[in-house]
Amino acid sequence: MARNFLTIALPKGKLLTDSLEVLTKIGIECQEVSEESRKLVFPLEKAQAQIIICRPTDIPTFVEYGAADVGFVGKDTLLEENKDVVELLDLGFGYCRFVVAMPEEKVSPRLPDGKFDLSELNHQRVATKFPRVAEEFFRKQGMQVLPIKLHGNIELAPRVGLSEMIVDIVSTGTTLRQNKLVEVAPILEATTRLIANRVAYRMKYERINELTEKLRQIL
Repeated sequence: MARNFLTIALPKGKLLTDSLEVLTKIGIECQEVSEESRKLVFPLEKAQAQIIICRPTDIPTFVEYGAADVGFVGKDTLLEENKDVVELLDLGFGYCRFVVAMPEEKVSPRLPDGKFDLSELNHQRVATKFPRVAEEFFRKQGMQVLPIKLHGNIELAPRVGLSEMIVDIVSTGTTLRQNKLVEVAPILEATTRLIANRVAYRMKYERINELTEKLRQIL
C-alpha cells in the first residue's frame, strides 16, 4: 500500500454522521460510506484513503496496533481504553460529561460551598461502563471504590441495590432525572478526538499532519 495512503477508523453510531461531515468539508468525498451498508471497509481511491467502520470502544485498539493510521474517537473511550496512541486534535463534536450520580433520597445536604460531601462514598460500589475513569477520579479524592462494570442500564443499578452510585456520561441530564438520580460531582468533559498510530505518525507524518491541519482550520 502506498506510503501516503491513509486508513481512517470511524465510530459506528451517533458520532459517524458528524465524522463524515467534517471529512467531507475538508474534501474527502465519502458519500458512499454508510452504517446501513453491509460493508465495513470503504476504499476512497480519489482521496488515497480508506474508511473502516468500528465499534467506538474498538477504535483505540485498531489504531494502537496499526490496523488504522488514524481514528475519530470520544475522549471518554480514549481515557477508559488507555491505549498507546497519539492524540492530535479535539474535533469538538460529540460533547458529553462524566459525572457521579446517586439516588436523590440518599444524597446528603450540600456543603456551604455548594458541593456535595463525597466522603460517604468511600469504599462503596459504583456501577459504570468506565471503571478506569471512576477509579482514577476517586483515587484523586483520596478514596477507594469498588467498580461494577455494566454495559447498559447503568441508572438501574442504584435503584435495585446493585451499587450506591454510578459514574456515567451525560449530555442533558434528562436520563438521570427520569431515574431519580442526582449528579453529586462532575468528573470531566469529553468530545471527539483525532488520534493516530505512533508508527504511522512518523512514517506518514506529512499526510497525517495535512489531515490534522485541514480539520483544525474548519473547526
